Amino acid sequence: MSIIDTTTKLWIFNRERTLATLDTIAELDDPQGALSYRPGTGRAHIAWQLMHIGVTEQIFATERLKGTQPNFADLIPRFRGGSTPDDIIPTLDSIREVLSTSREQLLETVSEISEDDLETIPEAFQDRGWTLGTILQIVSWHECHHQGQAHLTLNLYKAEQ
Repeated sequence: MSIIDTTTKLWIFNRERTLATLDTIAELDDPQGALSYRPGTGRAHIAWQLMHIGVTEQIFATERLKGTQPNFADLIPRFRGGSTPDDIIPTLDSIREVLSTSREQLLETVSEISEDDLETIPEAFQDRGWTLGTILQIVSWHECHHQGQAHLTLNLYKAEQ
């Protein structure tokens, strides 16, 4: 099995965990209240963590790897890395849509990469020195990192209820 195949299988597993978190939220008495929960003043709410996963994948799939404009032009500034979480809380359905659409785009982009390309450093990553192989790993880690933050924040929310 190729590195790309193995990585995309990891992405599928990671996404199942993220969607399981959304399923848990959907079963709560106040899903929108859970999505808006922040673990502290000025900290990111659960919805931001989950939207950030999708928006980041969209940016990688388009702007950073292909040099094209990302979808969700209105969401990119709100949920990209370094943004300040606002109080406009997306719905469960909109989060699922962003996660699904972004993942489809990412898989399409990655389908254009061969094993021979994995040591290539794309132009957008020249300053960081990240190869395509490293980028695949970072995208995998990124979802786990933010899903973990969302999961922990959900546990804090449930403990307060």
